[in-house]
Amino acid sequence: MTIKHLYSQCSFVFVVKGLIIGGQFGDILVRQKSDESLELGELLVVDLPDGKILLSAFDLLYGSQLSRQNLELVSGLKLEEDDSLELMDSKIRNYVLARLKILALIKADKPVSCKVLPAFFKSVRSLTGDDVGFITSPSNPLVLGFLRSGSKVLDVPVAVDGKKALSHHVLIAGTTGRGKSVLMTNLIWDVLSKDFCSLLVLDPHNEYFDRVSVHENKPVYYSPKSVPGGFTLKINVSHLRPYHFSGVVDWSDPQRQALNAFFNEFGTYWVEAVLLNKSLSRSQFNDATLAVVRRRLSQLLSIDVVDDNLKCRGVFDLASGQTTLLDIASSLESGKTVIIDTSSFFGSTEILIGSLIAYTILDKRKSFSLSELKSLPVINIVLEEAPRVLGKDVLEHGPNVFSTIAREGRKFGVGLTAITQLPSLIPREILANMNTKIILGIELKPERQAVIESAAQDLSSDDRLIASLDKGEALITSSFLSFAMPVKIPLFDKSEKKAGVVKQDFSAFER
Repeated sequence: MTIKHLYSQCSFVFVVKGLIIGGQFGDILVRQKSDESLELGELLVVDLPDGKILLSAFDLLYGSQLSRQNLELVSGLKLEEDDSLELMDSKIRNYVLARLKILALIKADKPVSCKVLPAFFKSVRSLTGDDVGFITSPSNPLVLGFLRSGSKVLDVPVAVDGKKALSHHVLIAGTTGRGKSVLMTNLIWDVLSKDFCSLLVLDPHNEYFDRVSVHENKPVYYSPKSVPGGFTLKINVSHLRPYHFSGVVDWSDPQRQALNAFFNEFGTYWVEAVLLNKSLSRSQFNDATLAVVRRRLSQLLSIDVVDDNLKCRGVFDLASGQTTLLDIASSLESGKTVIIDTSSFFGSTEILIGSLIAYTILDKRKSFSLSELKSLPVINIVLEEAPRVLGKDVLEHGPNVFSTIAREGRKFGVGLTAITQLPSLIPREILANMNTKIILGIELKPERQAVIESAAQDLSSDDRLIASLDKGEALITSSFLSFAMPVKIPLFDKSEKKAGVVKQDFSAFER
């Protein structure tokens, strides 16, 4: 179903907003009509005999027929002498100019790359619903928000092919308070209704499950606390391997070698052997190295040594939790969304838990044939504060499972959703692999530059626009969209969801 069908019973009145007076390709200059107001990010249309050109305003500036010297004189007279002083034909002499870039050429309701300039003195008009009839529901739609023109929101859902987007990685970047959590909640809610994908959400703030638990397809929930409707998170230490700590703990070379030596000699009991200070048959490590390894493992796993016995205080256990990792992987393989409450863990413990699950998922996917992978749902791992595992300083010490997924996970139907307010900390090659970027308001220029330089579309002129994005406003750039689309993220209202009322109804967007 196309968006045009949604508007079949509506009438649209467009407004002439300005006139083209010059510029160049990618930077078209328009004079604003005196009784109209153009906004940054506003979508505009130029009609052609065989189609239309869709444009976006990326800069606004003043224009005047008066010289700077005369403007200063007139302003002085108004300030110091007579405030009622007005220029003759002021609407003609002083005006606002807008710089526009071309987004697409629309022919027969299909967007194509535009390679022509509109004519001089061509009228530029406002966008209507009829103009976006080409925005159709893709296969496996994942709804991201509603089309936005400046600050005006159209009742036009914007979606990407979720199976492709989630396997090719997603970046959600924005300053604190701009709506990252609301966006992620909306995405989780939408995914819960779909069978082509599943999410693994590592939730360091324990904020998502309560919001989406009213969904008819309730997510699978794990928490270290006993929660009604959830599972207690316990992981057996026998599943731990030395490589699971890559990106979690910065071991020295001797310490890393010691871990491998214990695993090679004691197998699945290697953690107990380290903590109980068992001797290696061929010990080539000094006592100080082994003491540091014991202390760091004890702190990370929350396992104490009491009278030569091990006492487990946290998630990692010697007896229980034998099937937890496989249970989580099986839930994800069956298309269910899994939320892990990591709010009570230190950062390194949270990362270790995520690494264990990620390794389990990736190893399982590598065992499938190509035809089997095509029939399975895409699994996407949601990482809050992503630079903790994908940051340049972390990866300088070597790759981890998340950087591996970022580089080659799409081959196995495993993707990442990286959430951060500091995208510049993530290496450029990993940012470039994230083919869908949802950009919310970003105030720091280096952070804006990082997403602009790695975007799927040319955003070089959108620096001011990204800085000006208000709460809930976003710019989506994706290999699976015809151009970068401005959207408004709907507010998530749990009470309305619970009552079965969807404030922003996406149902008409489904095939």
